[in-house]
Amino acid sequence: MVKFRGATPNDVPALVELVQRAYRGDSSREGWTTEADLLEGQRADPEMVAEAIATGFVLVAEDERGVVGCCQLERRDGYVYFGMFAVDPRQQGNGLGRAVLEEAERRSRDEWGAGELRMTVIVQRDDLIAWYVRRGFARTGELSPFPYGDERFGRPLRDDLRFETLTKKLG
Repeated sequence: MVKFRGATPNDVPALVELVQRAYRGDSSREGWTTEADLLEGQRADPEMVAEAIATGFVLVAEDERGVVGCCQLERRDGYVYFGMFAVDPRQQGNGLGRAVLEEAERRSRDEWGAGELRMTVIVQRDDLIAWYVRRGFARTGELSPFPYGDERFGRPLRDDLRFETLTKKLG
């Protein structure tokens, strides 16, 4: 049974490990959200995760094994930014990601009164973008550059990475 709660500073190591395992390196290949063919190195570090907890809200999904999913929610002017979404690669494909997303939407709408969720996704992640579109997100065509040279976000394996903003109306 998965339970949801807000992250605390004590969760930082588990969250960093989860995000890394979900997106980078060989362990990420156990699931379908891997970015290992696009980027290597870190996806998040303890300072980034601690800041997300301190300045916003990090939703944690846990079961009897511990932390199995998470996402960052940050209130902004008129919307909530959704980021740092990760699900244990061994748990992907069983509905856990959908449950985390739905809880993030519920909290954003019901507790914060937000009318919209926004996120950015690497444009080369067609499978991931399609998953979000199936869950009601819309592609905006609004592109932003990848932070080349800032290894806190990884080391790109190609030179054409960009982000696209996706939005979802909450109601």
